[in-house]
Amino acid sequence: MIQTLDVISINIWHIIISLLNLLILFLILKKLLFKPVKKMFAERQAKVDNIYDKANEANEQAQANKQAYEEKLSHSKEEATNILRNAREMAEQSSNEILQEAHNKADLAVKKANAEIASERKKAINEIKNEISEISIDIAEHVVGREIDEKDHTELINDFIENIGD
Repeated sequence: MIQTLDVISINIWHIIISLLNLLILFLILKKLLFKPVKKMFAERQAKVDNIYDKANEANEQAQANKQAYEEKLSHSKEEATNILRNAREMAEQSSNEILQEAHNKADLAVKKANAEIASERKKAINEIKNEISEISIDIAEHVVGREIDEKDHTELINDFIENIGD
């Protein structure tokens, strides 16, 4: 029966050796398995984080591009509105300038025509004065029976013309 007790008995040295074996096995497994597995998990986690970061950056870039596009679109609408407004203003200004130039030309033509009319009137009045003076000289020579000198002639004409104007 003593032998049976050996099998059932607790041997401290066996427990210590078993614990040392377990510790050595744990350290070997930790060295060979846990660190590479942790490293692999860390690399995968880094790749996943990198993918999420890139996706977030792409999303932010897309949002920024969308906002820039909308700003450009609104600026282009404003610019188109400004271009149309400027074109209308320029057309109106050009129209006003053309009308002003036409009015100026018309006024100039009227003034020129009035000046020509006044000149023609003076010319006609002078011609009529000359004819009247010739007729008056002829009449005066017949009436008076003598020839009138230049001074008398001028006085008679001026008197006659002043009386005609009244």
